[in-house]
Amino acid sequence: MPITGIICEYNPFHLGHKKQLDLIRANDPDGGIVCLMSGNYVQRGAPAILDKSLRARAAVESGADLVLELPVTASMSSAEGFAQEGVRILGGFCDALCFGAETADADTILATAKALLDENFPDALHEALDKGLSFPAARQAALQAMGLKQDTLSEPNDILATEYCKAILQQGVSMKPMPIHRQGGYHDLTADPQNPSATAVRELMLQGESFGVYIPRQTQDIFADTPLYTTTAGEQAILYRLRTMTDAELETLPYGSEGLWRKLMHNARKYGTLEEIITATKSKRYTRTRLDRMVMCAFLGIAATDIATPTPYARVLAFRDKGREILKKARQTGLFPNAGESVDHPYQKIEHRVGRLYNLFCTSGNEPPFDEGDRRVYYKAD
Repeated sequence: MPITGIICEYNPFHLGHKKQLDLIRANDPDGGIVCLMSGNYVQRGAPAILDKSLRARAAVESGADLVLELPVTASMSSAEGFAQEGVRILGGFCDALCFGAETADADTILATAKALLDENFPDALHEALDKGLSFPAARQAALQAMGLKQDTLSEPNDILATEYCKAILQQGVSMKPMPIHRQGGYHDLTADPQNPSATAVRELMLQGESFGVYIPRQTQDIFADTPLYTTTAGEQAILYRLRTMTDAELETLPYGSEGLWRKLMHNARKYGTLEEIITATKSKRYTRTRLDRMVMCAFLGIAATDIATPTPYARVLAFRDKGREILKKARQTGLFPNAGESVDHPYQKIEHRVGRLYNLFCTSGNEPPFDEGDRRVYYKAD
């Protein structure tokens, strides 16, 4: 059975995601679809707006066969780390990797990925950075200096698509890149009825406005009257953590040189809000998203060494009968211990800790903490 993998966040699951699943299913009705989904924290450095169990259930009810949890240390990574860990987990048993991209041409994306892996790229990048360019601008300038004229790194989906292809090339896995055209704007604030952005749908949810038209019919009951989670709701907890961290703790954070974490520490003790701290700390070289991830890692207690360490297992969040068959093949990778099996690894402590902290971001008041324990499965579709 051919298996297609998707690395995703579904924050929240909407019509565009359903369209992707439908396209894969139409291309191969007998194949399997595996979604490797961020858990309760997403790559932009924020809590997911809905609990992972609900988002996983929505995916299975909309056509996925199996939903696995992308480890939080991957979800809190840069686009490169996010893609590398995703490909590492799926590469051992998936035949293709499907992803949305503004440039929906596999050859073009692969060409950019190969250029980024070229031995001459680091020197070209450093030369561009030395001119004072931001990292994204310097990266594109370096590629142009190397003769790559087409810009495939200015749009968010293209950037992630390129990182997926880089990971496939570096790891030597046999997954075939399967890009599909991403219609609509990734950050659009007004929801397109046919191609909504997750940003727009989240805004509607937070404003208490109707959003049902932008999500599949199968998911409307799943998402109805459920708690929502935002960084703003947990801001005081984050501020407490930032203001009480020691130099030694700050030094272990990912994404920052000594100058950056010291600047963050100084601003955390100077300004009254998280927005003021981030605004005062960011620069051309250090993007807002990078700082958001750094701050969330500080709160969650995730160090640079944690980000760099491959996880020993992946959780099963939801599945249907075909997903059970896929799991039999996936277990050969060693990432899927049987339910209830304890894993003696530092990652398990991280997983339990971040699970207990998630409810501090609930917008509707305090909820009791949820302990992951050793539970592996959240939802089995009929």
